[in-house]
Amino acid sequence: MDLAVTVVALVAAVIVIAGTARRLGAPAPLLLIVAGIVASYLPFISVPDLSPEVVLVGLLPPLLYAAAVRTSLVDFRANTSAILALSVGLVLFTAAGVGLVTWWLLPVPFAVAFALGAVVAPPDAVAASAVARRIGLPRRVVTILEGESLVNDATALVALRTAILGFTGAGAVSFGVMTFDFGRAVVVGVGVGVLVAFLIGLVRRHLDDAVLDTSLSFVVPYVAYLPAEHLQGSGVLAVVVAGLLLGHKSPVVQTASSRLSERINWTSVQFLLEHLVFLLLGLQMRRIVGDVAQSGLGWWRVAGISLAIFMAMALLRPLYIFPVRWLEHRLRRVDSGDRRALAHNAIISWAAMRGVVTLAAALSLPPDPQTPYRSILVWVAMFVTVASLLVQGTTLPLLARVLHVRGPDPREDALQEATILQASVAAGIAALESCDQSDPGVIETLRSRAENRTNIVWERLGQGREGAETPSETYRRMRLIMLQAERAELLRIRDAGVVDQEVLTHVMDQLDIEESMLDRIEDRTSDLRDEPMLPPERTEDECEHLAAHHDRFVAPTSPHGCEECLRDGTTWVHLRLCLDCGHVGCCDSSPQRHATAHFQESAHPVMRSFEPGESWRWCFVDEQLG
Repeated sequence: MDLAVTVVALVAAVIVIAGTARRLGAPAPLLLIVAGIVASYLPFISVPDLSPEVVLVGLLPPLLYAAAVRTSLVDFRANTSAILALSVGLVLFTAAGVGLVTWWLLPVPFAVAFALGAVVAPPDAVAASAVARRIGLPRRVVTILEGESLVNDATALVALRTAILGFTGAGAVSFGVMTFDFGRAVVVGVGVGVLVAFLIGLVRRHLDDAVLDTSLSFVVPYVAYLPAEHLQGSGVLAVVVAGLLLGHKSPVVQTASSRLSERINWTSVQFLLEHLVFLLLGLQMRRIVGDVAQSGLGWWRVAGISLAIFMAMALLRPLYIFPVRWLEHRLRRVDSGDRRALAHNAIISWAAMRGVVTLAAALSLPPDPQTPYRSILVWVAMFVTVASLLVQGTTLPLLARVLHVRGPDPREDALQEATILQASVAAGIAALESCDQSDPGVIETLRSRAENRTNIVWERLGQGREGAETPSETYRRMRLIMLQAERAELLRIRDAGVVDQEVLTHVMDQLDIEESMLDRIEDRTSDLRDEPMLPPERTEDECEHLAAHHDRFVAPTSPHGCEECLRDGTTWVHLRLCLDCGHVGCCDSSPQRHATAHFQESAHPVMRSFEPGESWRWCFVDEQLG
């Protein structure tokens, strides 16, 4: 009963505090740690023991898998050099630097000091993702930070294991031994991860049940982690590699329903575990403070040591990143003095929040007397974690604003989404036309539905006519009215008890799925229209028609609206301008589609958006966005 009450209380606290943080726009990890610290001093709170095994074996594998399976393998490969430089080189550089500072401040062997450096060296995957999602950073910066935090735990734990062998006398430690240990951890970890991904992929090809497939995904992190650790490899790398590969292959080896089910379930699991670890972290404060009080060192000295190590950790990161990134840019022949590159380096340097793995690694240090001043080392790990979240986590948004570092433009995303969706729809229509189908009505219905999917995305762009709905907005509003009436009728039938519950549930599920899709489209549309207009930008892979019309200016023949719609008294949704003759026509979401009709009549290849502030262009011939 005590365990059940504790679990329920922890989950309830996570939901309340995380929900409050979202409403206030505050960092949830920091609020959870503060709440945990306060709760640890309340006499009626039973504080659960946060053992290293609970974190490193119980919580870390699913957290890493949840992040890895949603990480783009393509983006990870494109930034491999930067990720490895941070997750391997920076971790060892920080461990050595912090080790020297600790060795100077505390009367401990250097192996012990290096162990503390390995403990505090890796930024936390959960904290990095949480902050990046909250403030909005460029995708390449987010990929580098998340990739670093996925892999750096492996480097830090191998370095920690080697250091412990050194100061406990369990084995000889040298650079060669450490290199061999690290190489074995990488080879075994990556090998196990690839093997697990391959085997799970084979199993999934024969699973068409979403429940079974999702249940299988819950054991994947442990199937990868435990064998790798048993073989003295890196369980962290095994989980990350398995997650990356399975996420990349999921469209091939999983059904659509399995992918949706897994994504929804893992989103809930990830939310609870991510926030739970920070609450558990704060709950350890009272116990750690009590151990420090018995260490014999005065609190002023302990505070000075803690602050010095935190400052060393914060300074070592930019001291490493700026030269290494400069060298990387030189090798790639990229301008390393570009303001944007320097700003991104500054953001990466300051985004170094530590998390629960740091404390778990500190708690894994052998007890006294094998680890001199162990209570101080654990306290420093706790202090560094809280201070990094408090100082760097709260000031990172301000730094991003000062440096004018912004996340991806939602309107540019919408343009790219419309372009790739149009390309995929065109492939689908081509496949449809090649089918042996004698019913023209079915073909026309499928063609119309496919084109409507593309038009919905295009309609999200532009301001449209003031007070006028787009066709998709009208459809959504009227369909929601229908769904409400249909659900009310279903509830009446259910309460009458004349139809089997399982049949009613199946019909109700269909309504819920359709309504959730309509709600998602509405949210994305409203969020998009709050964004500023798109600036003009030349892309490097423009077709010959777009390149020829890039800087062309042409006066509109009908500046107040679609020429044919004004003549015929019809309405339009968005306007398009022909860059050859200045004809203004309506988009394909409009009933008459005069812009496309003008291209078919005149063969003028390029049109431009005639919406206020927009400058994107479209080539009808090559179906390419410019």
